[in-house]
Amino acid sequence: MQVAFIGIGNMGAPMAGHIAKAGHSLTVYDTDPAKRAAFAAAHGCRAAQGLADLAVAEIVITMLPDGHVVRDVYLAAEQGGLAKHLRRGTLCVDMSSSAPNGTRELGEILQRCGLVFFDAPVSGAVPRAKLATLAIMVGGNDAAAIERAKPVLACMGNKLFETGPLGSGHALKSLNNFLAATSFAAAAEALLVGKRFGLDPTKMLEVINVSTGRNFMSEVVMQEHVVNGKFATGFALGLLAKDVGIAADLASDIGCDAPLMKFISKRWAEARDAMGGECDNSEAARLWDK
Repeated sequence: MQVAFIGIGNMGAPMAGHIAKAGHSLTVYDTDPAKRAAFAAAHGCRAAQGLADLAVAEIVITMLPDGHVVRDVYLAAEQGGLAKHLRRGTLCVDMSSSAPNGTRELGEILQRCGLVFFDAPVSGAVPRAKLATLAIMVGGNDAAAIERAKPVLACMGNKLFETGPLGSGHALKSLNNFLAATSFAAAAEALLVGKRFGLDPTKMLEVINVSTGRNFMSEVVMQEHVVNGKFATGFALGLLAKDVGIAADLASDIGCDAPLMKFISKRWAEARDAMGGECDNSEAARLWDK
């Protein structure tokens, strides 16, 4: 397929690389000219000089910081945005972490432009992006369009879930990361209290991980990245704080009482503000240890 990939950062670069390796005709675009040129040279694909160069695409994939940037790309950037340049029927897939209601609003606008928009956020962070083993959550209103996109999506992930209508993928992604953020915060506090009392964190994890308190954070992240001081999960603190914020906002938007979401969102936002969004999310444990 003729594929356009917008956003070749830490996640986007390995994802787009797998698409090129699979033999699809790939054009990449990034606001950093040096980055897109280097990627094109390394992967034998084309680097777009502007959004108009993506007009031939059958499928456009965005992997950008948030839904506001995605909306800007389609509607506001470069004299009206990408939507003005694409042919009717083009598949537009947002793999960013975006707000579900914003995704639905953008989808309605793009539908009036003759474009097919659906969301396909991912879970697995940079390590699984490099291995092409991401979990992909697809939300969309056009089943046939999703089927057309599956060969390209399969280049980047080995688990593809159709989650429901447009926006449902983004909703599920944020709720999953809320659970992950909550598990991490709880595990970090348990280890901190135990350590202050005199317990050995390694021994604590040995017990927890064969007991009812075990979870992904205790089994993997605490052992490999916190206790051992590695702090390299590949997922930035700012991104996790953003995703938990999306989940909390979603609960508020639909009138659902979710006090734990509000607290966890505040907890991670404070960690981001104190440490900076670029550091690894597991480093929040260092802040809380102070």
